[in-house]
Amino acid sequence: MKISLFLILVCLCSSIAIGQERYVKPVDEAAKDASFLAFRTKLIAAAERHDARYILGIIDPQIKLGFGGDDGLANFKKIWKINAKDSKFWEEFLAVIKNGGAFDGQGKNKYSSFTAPYLFSSWPEDIDGFEYIAVFGSDVNLRERPSADAKIVSTLSYNVVKPNNDESTTIKTGPGEDDWEFDWRKVETLGGKSGFVKAKYARSSIDYRAGFEKIRGVWKLTFLVAGD
Repeated sequence: MKISLFLILVCLCSSIAIGQERYVKPVDEAAKDASFLAFRTKLIAAAERHDARYILGIIDPQIKLGFGGDDGLANFKKIWKINAKDSKFWEEFLAVIKNGGAFDGQGKNKYSSFTAPYLFSSWPEDIDGFEYIAVFGSDVNLRERPSADAKIVSTLSYNVVKPNNDESTTIKTGPGEDDWEFDWRKVETLGGKSGFVKAKYARSSIDYRAGFEKIRGVWKLTFLVAGD
């Protein structure tokens, strides 16, 4: 009898949790280390003016770029082509470095490494990062249809949402077979709100993130990866 009552209580608590909104709100620990804050300020300014020379100068020669072994500065140049006018690097990189993050060093080296953006470092451990994403901004319009003219059904701020890729819309970004990206994401919040948000406001915790490390007194970009 006691076991049955316990199971009922567990189920009730689970049901309540499923119906409650969850959020991943911005966290930015950069100010905890003055040298990193100054470095990031200069880095953001350089990225905003598309200063390829500056970016290449802060990259660690052994930078990690993925999980298949194609790392290093030469591969970074090959992948991102930051000197090209149509390089996608700037937009992706700015979305990462302008959105907070956290230090992840240990002991006396606690402030010697930093990972951005906050969505990766602050993602809740009890939520599957492969099944759920989050609204990446405040007061984001949730629309009835995938159109800027569609009725606004709600506004979302940093909500955890479940995406429906089959009902999301995409746009072509180039001539290649894989040159496409989401335009509008069909999502549903844990509280049951459903609709479409512009894709740039819906981000996965395992989208691009960057790691910075203080090496011999100098901050370097040591990884820029996506996926898991």
